[in-house]
Amino acid sequence: MQKEYKTNDITIIWKPELCQHAGECVKRLPKVYNPKGRPWCKPENATTEELIAQIEACPSKALSYKLNK
Repeated sequence: MQKEYKTNDITIIWKPELCQHAGECVKRLPKVYNPKGRPWCKPENATTEELIAQIEACPSKALSYKLNK
C-alpha cells in the first residue's frame, strides 16, 4: 500500500513493499527522512530540487514523485 507525502510543489510516493532499506534517503536528507519519526517523511524540510535528486537516487525505486500543478 503506497503512502503519499505532499508539499505545495511535490508529492512523494512511497511504496514500502519495494523498499530495500538501503538508507539512501536518510543519508542524503536526514531532516526529511527519519525512520523513528511520525510521520517518517517530512518533505517540507527540503527544497523540491533536493527531494527530486534524492528520490532519483533511491536504489529500489520505492520512492517516486509527481509535481503538483
